[in-house]
Amino acid sequence: MSLGWLALARGTLDRVAERRRDEDWVTAAWAGCRVLVVDERGRVPFRLDDRPRLAFVPARGAPIGERVLLGVDEDKNAYFAVVATLPEQEGVEVADLRRIGALLDDVESGMMTHAVAMALWHATHRHCPRCGARTKVIAAGHVRVCPEDGMEQYPRLDPAVIMLVTDDDDRVLLARGSAWPEGRASVLAGFLEPGESLEQGVAREVYEEVGLRVEDVRYLGSQPWPLPQSLMLGFVCHAPGEQRLRLEESEIAEARWYTRQDLLTATLAGDLVLPGKVSIARQLLEHWYGGELPGSWGLGL
Repeated sequence: MSLGWLALARGTLDRVAERRRDEDWVTAAWAGCRVLVVDERGRVPFRLDDRPRLAFVPARGAPIGERVLLGVDEDKNAYFAVVATLPEQEGVEVADLRRIGALLDDVESGMMTHAVAMALWHATHRHCPRCGARTKVIAAGHVRVCPEDGMEQYPRLDPAVIMLVTDDDDRVLLARGSAWPEGRASVLAGFLEPGESLEQGVAREVYEEVGLRVEDVRYLGSQPWPLPQSLMLGFVCHAPGEQRLRLEESEIAEARWYTRQDLLTATLAGDLVLPGKVSIARQLLEHWYGGELPGSWGLGL
């Protein structure tokens, strides 16, 4: 069984990767495209009607900045992102992925996720790692090349495992990060290390953070998380027997087991704040719970 709906894994735009180095095609596509401006903090403009909609500008009205080809829709309309200061637009608000990512439709959710990932990459990879020279953007915004030695840099992606742990009583383990406020909790997660498999990464992270040995590690799905550059790989696993929790205090402030009723009661009472709908953590929890849990979709809803 796998996860179903994932807020940031719904993109349907054709990325036309084969066109990125075709400068004539890219120039022609830019002339008639719609542009999503995204700043270096990953924020975009949107309008709020019955639901959030991204606020685009025409190419001729776009600010100067690094251009990224996002793709074309089913009608062959081209879309670009421009990394720049957000323009002032009447009736327009500003938000990041956490606020509106789950509320956008499939096309726009994928478009924003792509644009934010590229904006944050460009903001932190402007110089050649070999010689320090200022790099230039090629391939319609998807490659940076050093003018001195020709070295090409591609968008960085950091794989991270995120796992829902259950025990012999089918309870779920939730933990509060050491920097999180009281009441906030989520499943465990951590970055993959060189030389280990995904399953090894799951087992290592669980043991490091809460001192549990796990088995039956099963993959359920993945979602991009460009804040700034992760790919979240979702798993469930089982902690057998009567094991004591041993917390890594520099990372985990507290952790406890919840039954389904415990989870629902604490959430409804406001004693427990779960991850938002935009996160794969929420989908892992609802997969285990067997239905939708109360909580925020974004925009305070």
